[in-house]
Amino acid sequence: MTAANANDIPAEALDFSAFTDLAKAFSDEVVTHSRTEDVQLPDGAGTLVLIRLDNDQPKRPSTLGPSSLIEFGQTLAAQLPRAQAGEIVGLGVIGKPGVLAAGADLGAAERVDSTDHSHAMGDLGHHAYRLLEDFPVPSFVFINGTALGGGLELALAAQHRTVSTEARGIGLPEAFLGLVPGWGGIYRLPQLIGPEAAAEVIFSNALSSNRTLDGKKVYSLGIADQLLAAEDFEAESVAYAARIVAGEPAAIEELSAHRSHDGSPEAWTRAIAGAERTVAAKLGDTAPAPLRALELFREAPGRSREESRQAECAALGELMLTDEFRNTVYAFLGLLQKRAKRPAGVPEAAPRSIAKVGVVGAGLMACQLAMVFAQQLKVPVVLTDVDQSRVDKGLAHIESQIGKLRQKGRLNAEQAAAVQGLITGSTDKSVYADADFVIEAVFEEIGVKKQVFAELEQIVPAETILATNTSSLSVTEMAADLDHPERVIGFHFFNPVAAMPLVEIARAPQTADVPIATAFQLAAGLRKTPVLTSDSTAFVVNRVLLRLMSEVQRAFDEGTDAATADAALKPMGLPMSPFTLLAMVGIPVAQHVTESLHSSFGDRFHVSANLQRLIDAGVTEIWSTDDAGQAYIKDSTLELMSFGSTPRSSADLLRTVQDALAQEIGMMLAEDVVASHQDVDLCMILGAGWPLHRGGITPYLDQVGASQRVNGRTFGA
Repeated sequence: MTAANANDIPAEALDFSAFTDLAKAFSDEVVTHSRTEDVQLPDGAGTLVLIRLDNDQPKRPSTLGPSSLIEFGQTLAAQLPRAQAGEIVGLGVIGKPGVLAAGADLGAAERVDSTDHSHAMGDLGHHAYRLLEDFPVPSFVFINGTALGGGLELALAAQHRTVSTEARGIGLPEAFLGLVPGWGGIYRLPQLIGPEAAAEVIFSNALSSNRTLDGKKVYSLGIADQLLAAEDFEAESVAYAARIVAGEPAAIEELSAHRSHDGSPEAWTRAIAGAERTVAAKLGDTAPAPLRALELFREAPGRSREESRQAECAALGELMLTDEFRNTVYAFLGLLQKRAKRPAGVPEAAPRSIAKVGVVGAGLMACQLAMVFAQQLKVPVVLTDVDQSRVDKGLAHIESQIGKLRQKGRLNAEQAAAVQGLITGSTDKSVYADADFVIEAVFEEIGVKKQVFAELEQIVPAETILATNTSSLSVTEMAADLDHPERVIGFHFFNPVAAMPLVEIARAPQTADVPIATAFQLAAGLRKTPVLTSDSTAFVVNRVLLRLMSEVQRAFDEGTDAATADAALKPMGLPMSPFTLLAMVGIPVAQHVTESLHSSFGDRFHVSANLQRLIDAGVTEIWSTDDAGQAYIKDSTLELMSFGSTPRSSADLLRTVQDALAQEIGMMLAEDVVASHQDVDLCMILGAGWPLHRGGITPYLDQVGASQRVNGRTFGA
């Protein structure tokens, strides 16, 4: 991209009056101001006008609502006469410390309720960014921190970019948020870094739980022209701008080489095919925004900038008015950004400090727990098991996993050695005598767990917190025979522990405040999101999932063919089908939890005789896969099972599951398992991968009518 001739910029490009009504509709916007200052470039290269974006709120990232964009565009327009007169030789944009701009103001976007306003939101971003792109002297954006969505698109509109080595949170999350990159991202990014790298940013990263880029990755992809140290980032960025403005041959040659990429038709074909596979694998056809982004991406090679603007504005205008977008804003802002950071039920008691952690067990889950405690808390962690061979096997597994993290670059040699050095093992539980927190991860049988706690109570001080990682058993019963039952809590992680963000903190009737307060602080230290539950069988996620799976299994056992039963819930947009989830959890584990739920809640939880036959025969999954990757059921598996003669259709089974979930969640709320339906939604998003475009499980059940059918009212009422 090169600087435009000032005469090429029409007068209407400088006029933002058409967006005044839009801004008035969002009078409560926290405006990100555009403040200018003149900077003298080194070596007499001339004057660069630097625009600083700042919302004057140190703890709140700058966002780009209507008034912010109008002010930015008007600021650019005001500098145009200076560029025409030769008073300035360049224009730069930088954000406040740590933030360029965290994208559009989603709170404002959610309140858009008319087509006129939704289209205007799209057009306003283009109107401002085109002026930056066409500015008659070289334009620069200095990416000093977070640049998400519209923030990154602002940077893409400039003719040159630098990025800080410490910058984090950079990307285009729109497909994740129920929108499309609608301010030029789909048009400009492939031109800059090639279609294949662009597809990675727009689709793969966005749909992988909103994975973002850091400064090094931004530079390596070619989004930024220079990667500069954070300590002198602004000064070095200005120096780089001086070299570009002066036309320094070495700088121009380096820039040309760095921006080289494959933009051939073949590259586009590969990129589009890869994007299609990503969307199909992550969401199928249940979410409109990724599909619309795909449509824009497919057409991008043949569209002009103006044609792309029109298509992007049309897509944004429609998507901003959909339930899926509003659902996503509820899930992202209401749950992940607010509810998760201000959880219900945190006691006022002062938490204990944790200087040493014990893990009872040396199996797979126990090893994962030991690693996450050591890696995140940086405190000694000791695990035990019944014999030395199991302890040695567990420690060897941990060493192997740490080695893999080092190979992937997630730990350097010093960090890997530090984590390894914090984890030790023993067969003698007396090593827990000075532990502040001990969590058991032994066999899921109540007698075994009660015995473990009885042994620990004879070793640890009375103030040591005892936790269970049980997925379904009673915390109350585990603690019933102890002298200090008030210090026992449920602290339930999800597998894989390092990746899954949720921890269910279970409070039994006798649990004291200090252990619960400590559990919340501990979860935060582990970078997990805690949700408080009562001590109810299977807590939240497993109770909901097992009700879902048991209804599907019931239909299968009654004669519904496997393909129909397994695919019936596809419209929900779940990350995997019920039988795939069953294989991942493990049929014995799922059956054990279902039996616990059946014991507590009765026939709502169907204990399948067919699954028990598979367990007894050592069969681990219902589906098998042939050489072509097609799923089928082996004859030997079918021969183990028997079926009824009352099959159901996909539509009937879907409705049955919807109603069952509405019933179960209604009962959970009546039982005070959690404080609010929002906690159920948060748990299902973080613990079960419930899709954001459904907004959480309760908005989905409200929207399909199940809540009203079963409970006589909506959860959101």
